[in-house]
Amino acid sequence: MEIFQAIRKDHEKQRLLMKILVETSGDCESRQDFFSQLKEELKQHAKAEERHFYSPLMESNKTIEESRHGIAEHHEIEEIVTKLEETDMSSSAWLHYMKKLQELVLHHLDEEEQTFFKHADAVLGDKQKDELANDYEHEMKHH
Repeated sequence: MEIFQAIRKDHEKQRLLMKILVETSGDCESRQDFFSQLKEELKQHAKAEERHFYSPLMESNKTIEESRHGIAEHHEIEEIVTKLEETDMSSSAWLHYMKKLQELVLHHLDEEEQTFFKHADAVLGDKQKDELANDYEHEMKHH
């Protein structure tokens, strides 16, 4: 498996969790559970992705700017997650922030998959793509 498939698999989990969350309402157990899963997924994914995808790509002039941009978006995502944690789940503001988070994360995932992956593919060697996928998956499983 190449790094792109490994990352894409986690992107699908994030998309699904967000889709479910924007359809929940109030301070219910399912909203709490799904939000908890999403937070963990986003945090682990960002950490593993920065270490096993962005970091090697920062070594190339062709992909350094996109890597920095991706990391900046991870920080924006973290900020909205913090706002969600500080907001009462039963308030309308919570759903507002959740939709904002979904919009930002979807933008980030689409940008990675449609643009950045192509550029990264040209920079990384085949063996490196496989090794990065193994390292990434190992970190995701053993966090």
